[in-house]
Amino acid sequence: MIRTALLLSTLLASAATAAPAPVSEAELKATITTLVGFGTRHSLSDTQSETRGIGAARRWAAARLATISRDCGGCLTIETPGKIFTGDRVPVPTEIVDVLAIQPGTSDPGRVIIMSAHIDSRNSDPLDARGDAPGANDDGSGTAAVIEAARVLSKQKFAATIVYAVLSGEEQGLLGGKLLAETAKAKGWRVAAVLNNDIVGNSHGSGGARDDKTVRVFSEGTRATETPAEANRRRYNGGEVDSPARNLSRYIAGLASPGLRVEQVWRTDRFGRGGDQVPMLEAGFPAVRITERQEHYDRQHQNIRTENGRAYGDVISGVDFPYLAKVTRLNITALAALATAPAPPTGVSIAGQVSPDTKLSWKPVSGATGYRIWWRPTTAVAWTQHRDVGADATSLTLTGIDIDSWFFGVSALGPNGSASPVVYPGVAGAFLPE
Repeated sequence: MIRTALLLSTLLASAATAAPAPVSEAELKATITTLVGFGTRHSLSDTQSETRGIGAARRWAAARLATISRDCGGCLTIETPGKIFTGDRVPVPTEIVDVLAIQPGTSDPGRVIIMSAHIDSRNSDPLDARGDAPGANDDGSGTAAVIEAARVLSKQKFAATIVYAVLSGEEQGLLGGKLLAETAKAKGWRVAAVLNNDIVGNSHGSGGARDDKTVRVFSEGTRATETPAEANRRRYNGGEVDSPARNLSRYIAGLASPGLRVEQVWRTDRFGRGGDQVPMLEAGFPAVRITERQEHYDRQHQNIRTENGRAYGDVISGVDFPYLAKVTRLNITALAALATAPAPPTGVSIAGQVSPDTKLSWKPVSGATGYRIWWRPTTAVAWTQHRDVGADATSLTLTGIDIDSWFFGVSALGPNGSASPVVYPGVAGAFLPE
């Protein structure tokens, strides 16, 4: 298993063509300090003040991203889509606004890679729009990581489009994620990956454990959009652990550095909880949630207070900035790799029943310099074996490798050693629509 992980890391780590600029802990801290300074960023809080509330925070995020765009010659387009929502946690109609910075791709701009986080915060009462809710880690840390990724990557060019998404309304029912999914659908984006960063800056757990060398990546098993007919085929032939989200998780794990390992968690989110990746999955987009290994629950959804000598509240002293920098760096590496590589193959199919051989087929991918066919034992976590073919190939027969004993997939190869995530055959594993 260790050798397998090292092999995959070696194969995928070359996907980014250029080493990105260093991640700045000072920039991350400056962003979170500013966000905390708005007092509360509750989605129902003041939208008119320039110094307090969600409106001021969103305008600041848009202005900061606009400054980054000016520094790269206008390479980012800043958009602020909004929609009126009501619901259990939105008792009066309220406009939820997302802040998007769009970095157009050079050769495949319709394919979109998204990094997201939510800027809104809350305290103990989910309807308290007036009390302080600093939200330093939840999710100031994710927002800071998104803005830092935009600063670092904006001066580079990538084949696919990258969207840096700062969302609102997460704490009121994943509303910013729903708005982002609707925006992506309306724009006709072919979303190939969503990296949702939520609570990524703390390394000290509630139970006293400390871990600044691990980050969790959560991924759904079977697709949220699966139909009953598709479920029947998947149950019979396999694919429960090969959704696009799960193979995206494997891809990110392969890019991890020695100082920060990825712990893959094979469920959509933490038990009974959720994040803005969920509406993206429900829209059919491959998405994962990235979260710190050790959560400190005294610092999540709590009023600032001290009781019996125990401090509560999501304040900036609870953020481990060297750890946050490592998580941000992993995101940047993954964004660059995904946006540099060719698109994941479509039309991946498999045949080989009652045969000693297995045949994989796929549609040509624009810009691909070749394809890598992967297989692994059905009980293996990671892909273990592969074979490469040239750019003109659209199929490969694996002689003497039977379809019954293995799981299979195909990735597209590009220049400079880049590679797409692995695509499992059929609807169960498809990253992009046919």
